[in-house]
Amino acid sequence: MSDEGRQRLRLWLRCGFFALFVLAPVFDVFRLDLTRGHFVLFGLDWTLGIDDFTAGRIDATELSLRVVLRAFVPGLAFVLGGLWLAWKYGRLYCGWLCPHGSVVETVNALMRRAGGTPSLWERRPATPRQADGSVFEPKALWWLPTALVVTGFAGLWAVTLLTYLLPPAEVWGNLWHLEPTRNQALFIGVATGLFTLEFTLARHLFCRFACAAGLFQSHAWMANRRALVITYQRDRAADCAGCEAVCEIACPMRLKPRTIKRRKFACTQCTACISACTTVQQHNPAGSLLAWQSGEAALAESGQRALRRIEVTGSRKVGAATDVRSEAA
Repeated sequence: MSDEGRQRLRLWLRCGFFALFVLAPVFDVFRLDLTRGHFVLFGLDWTLGIDDFTAGRIDATELSLRVVLRAFVPGLAFVLGGLWLAWKYGRLYCGWLCPHGSVVETVNALMRRAGGTPSLWERRPATPRQADGSVFEPKALWWLPTALVVTGFAGLWAVTLLTYLLPPAEVWGNLWHLEPTRNQALFIGVATGLFTLEFTLARHLFCRFACAAGLFQSHAWMANRRALVITYQRDRAADCAGCEAVCEIACPMRLKPRTIKRRKFACTQCTACISACTTVQQHNPAGSLLAWQSGEAALAESGQRALRRIEVTGSRKVGAATDVRSEAA
């Protein structure tokens, strides 16, 4: 699959999963109904049978069986399945499905249009160029749509999370008639404010340092030296000359794709860096310096060998510069 096709597929998957995230409670696909006191799964009540046991309708043996089959087994399968996927493919969920990741990339793109950088505190590059070589000039008028998108996402997230806990028809109905209950209005107001701050200031920092699901995936991924990883052809480092690190600019997690695996701990496997490098090297017969690889090809990114090569290359450059200065003197 081409880089363009891969990014198009990723966009469709992210949009589809975000729609599922919002609509799942509306159609009773999955939610925890606090008014009923149990989960709802595909329109069915998902209970452990504690009420039936208390009422004497089932015995202790059947209660234990329900707890094992309806809680322990599904939970264990979900955790083990997720860890296996992360061990083999890394944070694939974060880069290809996660609704929070979709917000991160959308707001990053808007902030780059408004201020030249995807974060408020990053220094604007002296010559902001795109991967295709065109000069990018940010425009302040983009701050208004950026603010609207941030608050819109924050409000949608707040309401959606509430529908996972209360009947969605009640929540959306009260909002439609502008008659939310006191507790509903309090939850939505506070959650919207917190999400607005997070989407404005933290976004990728939350993903890197605070998201439990992401951290578990990263630790599982680091345990497998042959896992899928972005590899860098260091013997072609000279081809990077003249490039303004567009691979780093493209990374939504603000990582450096040309370093070793442990320094890309929070990589979401979005391959945006590969697409950027492919565009820069489009006229180079050797193609992109970055690639998606696993197995034996991934070992060089997982150990100290790659780090030593970086250090040796850096030492050679320093030595060459010293020689040039000595000859000039």
